[in-house]
Amino acid sequence: VQLQASGGGLVQPGGSLRLSCVASGTIFSINAVGWYRQAPGKQRELVAGIRSGGSTNYADSVKGRFTISRDNAKNTVYLQMNSLKPEDTAVFYCNAKVSPCEGCYSYDYWGQGTQVTVSS
Repeated sequence: VQLQASGGGLVQPGGSLRLSCVASGTIFSINAVGWYRQAPGKQRELVAGIRSGGSTNYADSVKGRFTISRDNAKNTVYLQMNSLKPEDTAVFYCNAKVSPCEGCYSYDYWGQGTQVTVSS
């Protein structure tokens, strides 16, 4: 299984970006998916998560600004980021718990990261 994260870039404060995380390979089901970020000198933190049933959770710092969603038919999870702030600058990673077959355990996979820079 591979996760491909994309959509990062340079944006001005107050702007928007949409990140995508596409899973490919031997996939029976994608369970929980999360977007994490890591700023220079800081630990990686969970930004938003979505479960197979569609329930979501967000870090307090992004509530009301970020929205996570998933398209199961495309094995894709999105992170819509609005009202971006300079403190959102980080490398964003997606993580997915994937089952390769029915009844199999879920395994953890990470995407390669995509840089988000918020600056004027």
